[in-house]
Amino acid sequence: MLSTAEAATDANPVVNIAAYKFVELSDLQPKRDRLKQTCKQLGLRGTILLSPEGINLFLAGSRSGIDQFLAVIRTLEGLTELEVKESYSRELPFNRMLVKIKREIIAFGVEGIAPAERTSAKLSAKQLKAWLDAGQPVRLLDTRNDYEVDLGTFRGAERLNIQHFREFPEASRQLPDQAKREPLVMFCTGGIRCEKAGPMLEKLGFEQVYQLDGGILKYFEECGGAHYDGGCFVFDSRVVLGPDLKPTGAIQCYGCQSVLTHEDIQSPQFSFGKSCPHCFRTESQAQEDQRLARETALRRLARSQPGCQPYENRRRMFVAAQWAGLTALDFLCAYHPPTPREQWLAWLAEESITSGNQRLDPESIVREGQQLDQVQADYTEPAVSSDIGLVYEDEWLVVINKPAPLPVHASGRFHRNTLEYMLAQVYRPEKLRLAHRLDAATTGLVVLARKYASARVLQPQFASGGIAKRYLLRVHGVPAADQFSCMAAIAEEPSERGGRQISPSGAPARTDFCVLKRFGDGSSLLSAEPLSGRTHQIRLHARHLDLPIVGDALYGRPGPSLDLVCVEPEVMCLHAWEIAFEHPITGQALKFVAPEPSWCDRES
Repeated sequence: MLSTAEAATDANPVVNIAAYKFVELSDLQPKRDRLKQTCKQLGLRGTILLSPEGINLFLAGSRSGIDQFLAVIRTLEGLTELEVKESYSRELPFNRMLVKIKREIIAFGVEGIAPAERTSAKLSAKQLKAWLDAGQPVRLLDTRNDYEVDLGTFRGAERLNIQHFREFPEASRQLPDQAKREPLVMFCTGGIRCEKAGPMLEKLGFEQVYQLDGGILKYFEECGGAHYDGGCFVFDSRVVLGPDLKPTGAIQCYGCQSVLTHEDIQSPQFSFGKSCPHCFRTESQAQEDQRLARETALRRLARSQPGCQPYENRRRMFVAAQWAGLTALDFLCAYHPPTPREQWLAWLAEESITSGNQRLDPESIVREGQQLDQVQADYTEPAVSSDIGLVYEDEWLVVINKPAPLPVHASGRFHRNTLEYMLAQVYRPEKLRLAHRLDAATTGLVVLARKYASARVLQPQFASGGIAKRYLLRVHGVPAADQFSCMAAIAEEPSERGGRQISPSGAPARTDFCVLKRFGDGSSLLSAEPLSGRTHQIRLHARHLDLPIVGDALYGRPGPSLDLVCVEPEVMCLHAWEIAFEHPITGQALKFVAPEPSWCDRES
């Protein structure tokens, strides 16, 4: 930083100006356009904030450029008397030029505070020094943020421990009642924050409120460092100015913007342009931060119930070889058995299902490869559970703890209220690939691959049953044996309701069961290990053993099945509890365990 006298003889001095004025401004967009163009033409850099309450600016450039800018801005109504503070540096402290329109020129968030109409009494820098020299009783209040106060403040000043000026109103209410009767001098960097803080304090009943005119920087200019320890943070590349108004040499961390000491810079945790001791995270800590951030984003999206907002739902259906030659109606019933035949007929009648943009007759014959399109306007989906847990993620894998009800993939009534859709929004532009599936009413662990290379290894392992999985289930009935198995074969073709059936001619299947707890209400808690991967295998085998799963609407007992008070409606007591497999890329043995649901321990 050069003094005013030195600047006059320096070959290329950079002039820095700071100014603010609370005044009613209108036509902000034309003013913004004009000032932006002027700054660009003059080669200036910095920030100008315009709002209905006034202007706040920090600019740097050549002497000629600054003078021409001031000549322009002082032609604007309300800004003819704009006063500026000047300082000098050898280099431009700003990287770019911004002109923004804001609701407030200094964020405060309190209605009824209008500095253009009324502010607190101003106390000059020299008068404050005289008071402090004489030991006159006065309470000094630093209105700045914590990180600014840490770099320097007046001796004995009171700090409010705030992270943002918006916190000032609440923090000031915590000041002792005694302070309301004492002379109180508040201060900030250049004075703008005190313009709003003063009227706020007076509203709270403070009787003698003064604001340091021109702030700390004006005090440095007129009084040096008397009664002040440290430097003053400024919002440009100079970072910290000492009482001589020269940069102290401090730098800011690129990552967290903390001001760094010499010791910080010498730390092994300091990496230029990346991190410092204040924000350094180990690889595992950074991964955990990322996991928590994604989990928060997933839950926020799920709470918004994206499928419950009306939208135009477009559904494409292709005729596979086994369905060629069926009528259109029969094909649709075979394509999605859970949808009633009457519903398909109604959609065909209202022409929401077409082929080649042509109306589709229920009795027309479909051919292999034919595409049918269904369009539903103002479509809404049933609500789903939003309590999605992100158990693990790395470069290759994602492991989810899925709640219920929540479909894993699009089917039937669901498209946007599905786990796949929500993950696609949060991980975009990545495309996650399911390694396996869970029913909408089943809770617990779901594994997805983040890249094709990991999917290529994982998906065959799940398909072949090479993954160790263990489920928790609560069933109606009390088994006599503690351990038992079911090896009933399961039909591969879906039944009329879209489920499966036990069939001697079906595919081989085996599930090993273990009793974990027997309850007095006639139900039991079991663990199940499926040694094969048939559709609905655990549910079918449990029913086959006359131990239907509580809440299973498809394979449960006839009549009301949700007869345990600890089970919520639409929740089936089947939970994908544990899963173990080798990492598809590193080969590391991985095992994940999902928290046990509440229905595991509670009596009805």
